[in-house]
Amino acid sequence: MKPRRVGVLLNAASGKSGGGGNLQAALESAFGKHALSANLEFLKGEDLRAGAERALQKATRGELDAIVAGGGDGTISTMAGVLAGSDIPLGIIPLGTLNHFAKDLKIPLDLDEAVGLIAAGDVRSVDIGEVNGRIFINNSSIGLYPYLVLERERRRRRERLPKWVAMILAGLRGLRYFPLRRLSIRAAGMAEAYRSPCVFVGNNVYQIKGPSLGTRDRLDEGELSVYVAKQHSRLALLWLSCRAFFGFLNEQRDLRRFNIPAVEISSHHRRLLVSFDGEIETMRSPLHYRIGPHALRVFAPSISS
Repeated sequence: MKPRRVGVLLNAASGKSGGGGNLQAALESAFGKHALSANLEFLKGEDLRAGAERALQKATRGELDAIVAGGGDGTISTMAGVLAGSDIPLGIIPLGTLNHFAKDLKIPLDLDEAVGLIAAGDVRSVDIGEVNGRIFINNSSIGLYPYLVLERERRRRRERLPKWVAMILAGLRGLRYFPLRRLSIRAAGMAEAYRSPCVFVGNNVYQIKGPSLGTRDRLDEGELSVYVAKQHSRLALLWLSCRAFFGFLNEQRDLRRFNIPAVEISSHHRRLLVSFDGEIETMRSPLHYRIGPHALRVFAPSISS
């Protein structure tokens, strides 16, 4: 059924929310144009989960037909953590910097087109990833990347740098620090030990080289994609990244990759720094990853089988 009443929760700190009143006026115009009754709330990032829980209660009582999230991947991930497993569909207004989840679902980045997609009422069920009860929509990683994100955010706060500049500087520092982790990976009767700077766990299969690097063709195939970097030196890891970007990655030589519905990753460290859709959290080892098949309902264009 096409929705008529929607609760719209927007991250006030998202990349395209800086316009404040201009964005609100544009959204109100778009929802009105598409005959949707919308209640807009601009919330701080730390208040999004509580806002989503309140909206879910309203939807459960029949006061809302759908819930809409406006923001980047972190915002969508927070909302998905509340709505996963429910029958309430999630609409997405991409307002972030990268919008990986929206792009992989082929959701328009244009505001009016995104609202029009929600109004059309086409709903798909997609998978979510989960680790120790924490839901993610894109990916989770252990090793170098979480440290890069922490350093990036420290530099942005301290030096007020653009996000991409802070990430480059964080990358240079990260290569000097270069954390290698001794990890044990167990899945489906298999147990392997690794010493790796980076383990990446994706919600469904990621393209890892060429123009499609970092994208997914499907989000409903019911499997995690696990990538373990084999490189043990700074220069080797940097060279691997360059070759992946330009499409010359040798997967068999450079990575250990497997697709599986569940995996356990453990370390001799009691706690590990873990990233989830760009957010960082310290978690107790072992990490129990699993896929949640078709756990999230989203407004998105239909795809061919």
